Amino acid sequence: MTNLYPELDHRETHFLDVAGGHTICVHEAGNPDGKPAVVLHGGPGGGSSPRHYRFFDPDVYRIVIFDQRGCGQSTPYASVEHNTTWDLVSDIEAIRELLGIDRWLVFGGSWGSALAMAYAQSHPERVSEMVLRGIFMLRPSELAFFYQDGASHLFPDAWEGFLAPIPLEERDDLVAAYHRRLFGEDRDELLRCAAAWSEWERATCMLDPEAAGAEPPEQAEAELVVNTRAGHSMFDP
Repeated sequence: MTNLYPELDHRETHFLDVAGGHTICVHEAGNPDGKPAVVLHGGPGGGSSPRHYRFFDPDVYRIVIFDQRGCGQSTPYASVEHNTTWDLVSDIEAIRELLGIDRWLVFGGSWGSALAMAYAQSHPERVSEMVLRGIFMLRPSELAFFYQDGASHLFPDAWEGFLAPIPLEERDDLVAAYHRRLFGEDRDELLRCAAAWSEWERATCMLDPEAAGAEPPEQAEAELVVNTRAGHSMFDP
C-alpha cells in the first residue's frame, strides 16, 4: 500500500432512495471539479472502503464510491430482495444522475469488474474509460473452476475446509448445497457454512491471505452473512 496515494476521508456523503425499497450510501472524495471516477467494489457483499480512494490522485479526480444494495451503510442491510445485477446497473445510473456527472471512469475489481462490464455494455455513452483488476466475469466455467473442480487442485488444503460442512452425497453441486444452507433456518449451520465459504475465498484470492487480519466477532459474523448471501444472489443474474 506504500505506492498508493495518501489516505482520504469522505468529503461528502449522500443517501439515495432507489427502486425495491433500497437506500444507497454514496461517498465522494478528491477534487470536486476533477475528472469523475466511480469505484465498483467486489464481493458483491464486500462494501466500499476509503482505501479505494487511494488508487486515484485526489488533486485530479472526483472519486465516487458507494455501498451496493445490502452492503455497508446501504439499507436494508444484508437484503438480497430486489438485488440483482441489473438493479445495481440501474443504481449506478441513478448515482451518476444525482451527482450531475455526464461521463466517468469506471473502476472495478473482482465482482466489481463483472458489474463494470455490465454497466458499460448497458450505458456505453456514460463511460469515458474502464480500469478493471482481478477480473471475474461470473461465467459458468469460472464458477465451476473455482467452486467445484479446478482451483481445488491448486489449493488442496484449503479445499478440505471448503468441503467440510457439506455431506458427501451433496458434493456434486457445491454451490447449490451451500445455497440451501446459507438461506436456511438453522443459523448455526448458516454461520458455519458462511465461515467456510469466506475462508476458501480468503485463502485463494489474496497473495498474502494473512495480511487482511481478523475482524471483531460481531462484525465478522454480519459480514459473513451479507457477503455469502449477496454472492449467491448474483449467481443467477
